[in-house]
Amino acid sequence: MRQNIPFGYASAALLALSAIAGPASAASLNESIENALNFYQDGKKGSVKFDLNYRYENVNQDKGPGNPKTANANTVRLRLGLLSPVFHGLQGYVEYEGNYVLQSDYNNGLGNKPDFSTVADPDENELNQLWISYAGIPDTLIKGGRQRIKLDDDRFIGNVGWRQLETTFDSVLITYNSSLLSGLTVNAGYIGNVNTFLGTTENINAPILNINYKVGDYGNLIGYGYWLDYTERENYAKSNQTYGLRFNGKTAINDKLSALYTAEWSFQKDYQHSPTDYEAHRFNLMGGLSAFNMITVQGAMEQMNGLGANKRFLTPLGTNHAFQGWADQFLVTPNDGIRDVFGTLSASLDNGSLTLSGVFHDFSDDTGRIHYGKEWDFLALKKFGKHYALLAKYAYYDADQFSTDTQKIWLQGNISF
Repeated sequence: MRQNIPFGYASAALLALSAIAGPASAASLNESIENALNFYQDGKKGSVKFDLNYRYENVNQDKGPGNPKTANANTVRLRLGLLSPVFHGLQGYVEYEGNYVLQSDYNNGLGNKPDFSTVADPDENELNQLWISYAGIPDTLIKGGRQRIKLDDDRFIGNVGWRQLETTFDSVLITYNSSLLSGLTVNAGYIGNVNTFLGTTENINAPILNINYKVGDYGNLIGYGYWLDYTERENYAKSNQTYGLRFNGKTAINDKLSALYTAEWSFQKDYQHSPTDYEAHRFNLMGGLSAFNMITVQGAMEQMNGLGANKRFLTPLGTNHAFQGWADQFLVTPNDGIRDVFGTLSASLDNGSLTLSGVFHDFSDDTGRIHYGKEWDFLALKKFGKHYALLAKYAYYDADQFSTDTQKIWLQGNISF
């Protein structure tokens, strides 16, 4: 495959971040910044939130449909937010988000340069969050407005946090943490608009319900229902209703070894504006071991069934980049469904400040008869205290009977207060 990776922008930004995060003056600098960003009203704290994220992304695809050119994207994402102090149980938050493109040799997901491979980070400025919450009812938090929502592992409801612009929801969410039944958390809400990571808005009528109960030291039992009715014709095919049960947890075998496990089943069918009647299932199984709280090995399988166009299991509000390979070949389930069998090896080193991980995926249709391809993913993340981080990430999808060979490389630096 071709290589065309201009490291200039990336190296300069990452070296600058390393210098800022150096140990000599980091503690005093961080304390000064934290003090400057916090403010008090009647003894109650509010704060200014700041997040700066530089990213270089390279996407290199073999010749295929459209014969796309290699994409190179240098972007800087800025978020600035203001969180008010709590006043009689009320609190408010407003946040600006902007993505600034330094190098735009890529298709931004909105079709600006269709001859390039896609990097879904358009040059946009937006009101990312604007919400008011109320905590004056025992065990209950009510939050209304434009907000970030993340449930469970983000498979069904998430903020697509990997992209420079995130997805937020114009919604009302009620969270109940029971003091009568310890370990019970209920999230119930309604979503009226989806503000996507592309800077677009999709209209939707979507009641959501997620009930989570902690079963002693064994894990969490979760039941959920999501009713997604997209009200614009171009999005009708994403309408669906989904119900599911999930159990996941971690249990100590001895003082050095723990068992990890997940078992989940989901059922989906047509809903409201769906163009066709259909039923589809999803199965999600994982088993693994964690040693010394440092090394983790996992084996897993996720299957999402498909019976043809508009008859496949979909997760349109999920953070889909986190699933079925970082090369993003399966953000939308193929018509024949997908079976993803994968293994993960990860290490948490240097007192948790350094994370290394590798993942191997083997993809097929939901019967196992059509082999889609294989993928290797690697990641290195280094944190410098609470506020600074460097990341390098790599994905290679080796196509067989689906899509085309795809390589992606990311370099990233983040400052967050």
